[in-house]
Parts: sequence; C-alpha cells; structure tokens
Amino acid sequence: MGAMKALAEIQVVPLGMGVSVRREVKRAHEIIKESGLVVQLHAYGTNVEGELGTILDTIARIHETLHGEGVVRIVTNVKIGTRTDKDASLAGKLF
Repeated sequence: MGAMKALAEIQVVPLGMGVSVRREVKRAHEIIKESGLVVQLHAYGTNVEGELGTILDTIARIHETLHGEGVVRIVTNVKIGTRTDKDASLAGKLF
C-alpha cells in the first residue's frame, strides 16, 4: 500500500498571547498553505486533504515555527479521517 490519503481538520490555539491571536493563527495558516495540501479555511480552523504524513509533518512544523517565533504554549485540535474503500476528498464531503 502506498502513501495513505487523509482528510483532517486542524485548529491551532496559541495560549498566553493576549485576547487576539490573529497574527499567530494567520502564520499557522500560511504554513498549512505552503505544505501543498488541499486547504479550506473556515471560521474556527482549517480543513486539509492530502497524504497523512504530510498532514502530521505540517502540524509539527506549525508548532516548531510558532514556538521559534515566541509563542510559549500551543494547543492544536486535530480530527483525522482515513479510509481504504475509496479516495475521500474535501469536495466529496460537501452536500
């Protein structure tokens, strides 16, 4: 079996940065867009489609980058879906 395709929802929550975390969230979204994943931004996170390894590597890169830029604490909520019976896509999840 080759690389496993996955769909995921990623929500990055920088803590201890004050009321607005717009800059940090925007930075996280930039990293996701640079990953080559299919990306759909929504109000409380980002949906992605691509190889599972790329998704996991991207989440690690977000943490490493934001910590390196001074964010002391980050909580990331992730939902990941994989399947073997067909190729899932973000477009296929829309009604």
